[in-house]
Amino acid sequence: MTRSNARELAAHLIYELDYTDQTPAQAIDSRMERGYYDALAAENDVYTERPSKKQMAYVRACVEGVAEHKDEIDQQIARYAIGWNLHRISRFTKAALRLAIYEILYVEDVPTGVAINECVELTRKYEEEETVSFVNGILGSFARALKESKE
Repeated sequence: MTRSNARELAAHLIYELDYTDQTPAQAIDSRMERGYYDALAAENDVYTERPSKKQMAYVRACVEGVAEHKDEIDQQIARYAIGWNLHRISRFTKAALRLAIYEILYVEDVPTGVAINECVELTRKYEEEETVSFVNGILGSFARALKESKE
């Protein structure tokens, strides 16, 4: 499994947390249960290979980190989603955006450009092209503002 696939798995779990009252640990444990995970392989090729321990640690850190910083991350999404109410953005798009912003802010070994590109590609897999442009715009504006604030 590649880190891109681990990101996709993390985005699925972040998405799932919007629908359940599970903790991140509970969602991860239930999704990673062998029978359930293997059954998902028939629906999505990202589940054909199980993550390594290192990849699973990354998934866990991202899912737990997004949950911990969700309010802060959602404020950033709302700030840069000009003209859009956060509730109008699809749950999967929000999950992908949350993951990218979390990576930009809190994961030191992921360059900003990589986080943005990975989010754009992940969005392209699940959403319409119009949404992909929307996501790219939000993340580009967020990254520019973050860079300017550090200068």
